[in-house]
Formats: sequence, C-alpha cells, structure tokens
Amino acid sequence: MTPRRGAGPDAPTFTERARRQQLIDATVDLISTRGYPATSLSAIAERAGVSKAAVLYHFSSKDNLTRAALEQVMAQFREYVDACLVRADGPRAAIVAYVRAMIGYQQAHRRQVRVITEMLLDDDGGTRLKTPGSHDTHGRWQHLAELLTAGQQAGVLREFDVQTVALAIGGAIDGVIAHWLAHPELDLDAAAGELEEFTLNAIGRRA
Repeated sequence: MTPRRGAGPDAPTFTERARRQQLIDATVDLISTRGYPATSLSAIAERAGVSKAAVLYHFSSKDNLTRAALEQVMAQFREYVDACLVRADGPRAAIVAYVRAMIGYQQAHRRQVRVITEMLLDDDGGTRLKTPGSHDTHGRWQHLAELLTAGQQAGVLREFDVQTVALAIGGAIDGVIAHWLAHPELDLDAAAGELEEFTLNAIGRRA
C-alpha cells in the first residue's frame, strides 16, 4: 500500500509528516534542556531514535530543522494569543487580554520559551538579539500595534505613536519573562498584574 499524501502530488506523505514532527519535537526538547549550541544533528537523531541520515533526509541541515522548530513554537504562541483575544470585549479589553496571554503562554510553556530565547538571543546572558528585529518574528509587536490603533480609532485610548508604545510594552513583557527564566521564584502572576497596570497607564486617556 502506498503511503497517503496530503494535498498535491509533491506534498509529503502522512508518514513523512509524522517523522518530521517527531524530529521537531526532539529538537524542541533538546534546545530547551541543553541549549542551542549543544543540540547537534546526531543528538537529535539519537533522541528521535533514527539515524543522522534520516534527519538529513527530512531537513537538509541543523539550521533548517531548528528554524522549523522555532517556526512551530512561534505559530503555537500566536494561536494561543489569538484565541484569548477572540474572547475580549472591546479594544481596551483586547489589549489587556494580549498582555495577559503573552505572560500566560510563556508561564505554561517554559520549554517553548527556552527555544525562543536560545534561538533569538546571543549567548552573553541572553541580553542581545542575534539579529535586530528578530524578536518581532510572526509580527508579534505589529499585532499589538494593530490593537492599539483600533483602540485609538474607537476613541478609548489617548493619541500616541503606536509603534513606539507597542515596542515599549513588548520590551517590558520580554524583560519580565527574561528575569523569570533566570529567577523562577518571581511571582509571575503578580508581575502580569503590574504589566497590565503599566500598559493601561501608558495608553489610557488623560484628564
């Protein structure tokens, strides 16, 4: 029996897709526990229970495989945030929901956060971006900017430069998460409350 394929004659078979997912999962596990430099193709193959040649059959290089792992993590992150925003009642509530969702996802998915920081940040303590602007993968802060713009258009937010404020709020979220990763005793729920208050003070209409 020929393995079934997805849509299109050149699409991978379901077996191939399952194998690719297995390799991505192994990559996420290794990066989150060993770090990016120690995650070799040989280590991934061993974790997945396949040969290194099998890894290279599906992903031609470590870079391609780790990029696929990062893309998956970021896509899941975005889906979680979007699901939270759907339940928000109005532009102001959507911005609060965004802040809470950004913290909530990372609190519940520490492994995935490690992948993001390992892939996007340099090794000098995780403070410098490998590539400027790479923190905005999948339009994270552009998405927040759209929410802020909607709030301004609805008349519930003050006038401000949307890009600057979106980057400031995003940077505050990243800073709290970075501290939490290094100091897990931080009360992240309390920190999320402070970030919510910080955001509302930054964007609210002033008397």
